[in-house]
Amino acid sequence: MGDIGTAPGLYAVRPTLEVDGQAESSLADDLVSLLVEETADGLCRCEVTFANWGASGDSADFLYFDRAVLDFGKPFAVKAGAGDAEAKIFDGRIYAIEARFPQGRAPEVTVLAEDRFQDLRMTRRTRTFEDVSDRDVFEQIAGDHQLQRAVDVDGPTHRVLAQLNQSDLAFLRERARAIGAEVWVEGKTLHARPRTRREGGPVTLTYGQGLFGFSVTADLALQRTALTVGGWDVETKEGIAAEATETAVRGELNGFQSGPALLQQAFGARGERVVHLAPSTETEAQAVADAQFRTIARRFVTGRGEAEGDGRLRVGGTVELRGIGPLFEGRYTLTACRHTIDGTGFKTHFAVERPGINAS
Repeated sequence: MGDIGTAPGLYAVRPTLEVDGQAESSLADDLVSLLVEETADGLCRCEVTFANWGASGDSADFLYFDRAVLDFGKPFAVKAGAGDAEAKIFDGRIYAIEARFPQGRAPEVTVLAEDRFQDLRMTRRTRTFEDVSDRDVFEQIAGDHQLQRAVDVDGPTHRVLAQLNQSDLAFLRERARAIGAEVWVEGKTLHARPRTRREGGPVTLTYGQGLFGFSVTADLALQRTALTVGGWDVETKEGIAAEATETAVRGELNGFQSGPALLQQAFGARGERVVHLAPSTETEAQAVADAQFRTIARRFVTGRGEAEGDGRLRVGGTVELRGIGPLFEGRYTLTACRHTIDGTGFKTHFAVERPGINAS
């Protein structure tokens, strides 16, 4: 655990940029701006701009148009932060090169890169999986793209799962949502596991020190006290109805009062029935109901903030927010992160969520 406010008072905002596994100090010297953006629903992308004019032999010329350093498909990684806050914030490959010729300053070159989920995003298929668990599906898709596997998920065995004109990434995230799992990629390894089994302690953010600004809302409008998922059992020719309640998310509350409990207290029972997902067994229906209920409950408290740049802040990680009052202090899960480095320094914008507020 570390406090972002304890970063050195004065330090150089100079990231380490690696191309094809090698640190390139010249790129850091020519850096104009850098953006790394990651969300829970997509992939991690990087946009970085360099000055592209300087000494070349006995004359001045373009620095990076020869593609010797920056080229399509090359692995590209970024490490940023100071002291304990230093960490790798991006690891992917270059897919676009853009030339810029701004008025009043030297030419620039911008490279765009995405993490290994790019392969899954660009592969669209129609196919079926028979007598498989979601773990089997995740591991097969990882193998299709030569990714190592770190899969730790629960869930029923399905008679048939259909991928209908979907990218592998869209299908993977659809299956993850159905069982309440999270998927992400680090380097060449595909990870999949429930939020409660993700590793790593929280980073502490303190308002008035390294946490520059934060806004947060606890909103009951989309909360439900119960959620029922309906389906049809093909073998027994009978209807299916599985219900999820606050017990599905109780293990994540850490002493907080949940949105569903507050909804019941303030307005009474508010249930909802989901009929479009069509599970074919009782076990599958219960897994879907629990996952859907957790997704709704976790969005009871949502917030957005801006902090001093910290490479440890990544989607799926946790933050401990302090100095924001007893109602909202405590631990949150990161759902989006945007790291920027430019003339104003290194900053991290982030979004968080959690299923409850402090009870008193």
